[in-house]
Amino acid sequence: MQQSIYDPGFVAFGGGASSSVLHPVVAVAMCIAIVCMLLLPRKYALGAFLVVALMTPTGQQLYVGGVHIFVHRILIAAGWGRIFWSRLTGKDEICPGGITVIDKVFFCWAVFRAIAGILVNGGAGGAILYETGFLWDALGGFFLLRFLIQDEETVTSAVKTLAGIVAVISVTMLYEKFHNINLFGYFGSTALYPDVREGAIRARGPLAHAILAGVFGATLLPLFLWLWQSGKSRLGAVAGFIGSTIMVFTAASSTSLLAYAAVFIGCGFWLLRKQMRVFRWGIVVVLVFLQLVMKAPVWFAISHVDIVAGNSSYHRAMLIDTFLRHIGDWWLIGTNDAKNWGWDMWDTSNQFVAEGESGGLITFVCFVLLVSWTFGLIGKARKLVEGDRKKEWFMWFLGVALFTHVVGYFGISYFDQTKFMWYAFLCIVAVSTSSILRAKPAEEAAAASELLGSPLAPAFSSPVPRSMRNAPYERPRPLKPGPSFSRKLGKT
Repeated sequence: MQQSIYDPGFVAFGGGASSSVLHPVVAVAMCIAIVCMLLLPRKYALGAFLVVALMTPTGQQLYVGGVHIFVHRILIAAGWGRIFWSRLTGKDEICPGGITVIDKVFFCWAVFRAIAGILVNGGAGGAILYETGFLWDALGGFFLLRFLIQDEETVTSAVKTLAGIVAVISVTMLYEKFHNINLFGYFGSTALYPDVREGAIRARGPLAHAILAGVFGATLLPLFLWLWQSGKSRLGAVAGFIGSTIMVFTAASSTSLLAYAAVFIGCGFWLLRKQMRVFRWGIVVVLVFLQLVMKAPVWFAISHVDIVAGNSSYHRAMLIDTFLRHIGDWWLIGTNDAKNWGWDMWDTSNQFVAEGESGGLITFVCFVLLVSWTFGLIGKARKLVEGDRKKEWFMWFLGVALFTHVVGYFGISYFDQTKFMWYAFLCIVAVSTSSILRAKPAEEAAAASELLGSPLAPAFSSPVPRSMRNAPYERPRPLKPGPSFSRKLGKT
């Protein structure tokens, strides 16, 4: 029997293939993308990176000296080559508009998670290698996208590209659903035959799991709605909307269906946008009330979600429960022992749980702050553009997309190329909000200087001649008595 090229290896270090897996089609696409990223204008370089990074199954890689150099890592390296050249010539900044709070928190999250991963494995060489790859993906990928997404034009280009990607993937997933064959499986790094649960085929396309495929489509849907509302690309909006819908339903996943529903719920709250603070506190009150009246903790409300036959909602509730009950095991630097906490607890299908187990409490807090402060920036920017419906709707759609990500995080963690879609979204938020937050104070300062900068006109005209108004000031000299006055004083 032929030995599989895939060797899970030491699970804590991530495992991986034991030889190179690079299909000729993928190799050609990668080379074309590298040329585009190095030579073409920024928006085309962005499109090339997104297309190849998101549509190539994660397992496509070169295995060199025990190191897995995935296709997306090669693209990131090429992109940073362009960044270094641009910095040498003094043309562009890596982060247009300066470093934002999103950039800072993201950097801290990635670094703390990598350090914790090394420490929890005792500083082993394999752990250092694995976390270096993680930083290559996280910091390298995120700041490459920050460099490529710099203004409204590149934001629009990114969303249009994502719409095209979703449209293509949806066609392959539809084929997979009806023919029980994943076309991306012919590349050799992902399964040719999809999973089947309770008689339902769970299509996944190039993604690593059906849930990820469904959530991928659902979280991008608000951006496609913005394409339609803003009039940027009606064709792209329709293609993206249809593609997202197909991806969600062919994935046969409760998580993706809930994320899909969250899009329309979030858009419906547009009418209550000025009362969202009250609504958020209302959610807190409801959760506290449920905690008081339920026999089990409030997070077990998740176990009652039953949309698709054979769903794992109880497992999701147990993940949170065991995660909180074992906080003493993971709070410092994470843990590798979660698999021993209970049945199937190795499957961290919750992004928040995955952050805590991978990097400890500091990493967990950084990730929560990343989500929370991103919400805050979007909300602040939306209030500043009130009255401008197009910009206000754009900010609202960004908020809905982030809300959809959060819903998806309770059912899956982004362990494949989906993370690059998440990074691109954060870059879009950083660029879009920073331009608004910078512009408004500048406008207010300009208005104030226009009002107070010019001198006030005097109520009465000055008796001083115009020619002497700008004459230099001379100190007055004391008066001396004249000779006639001195003679009169002498006579007296």
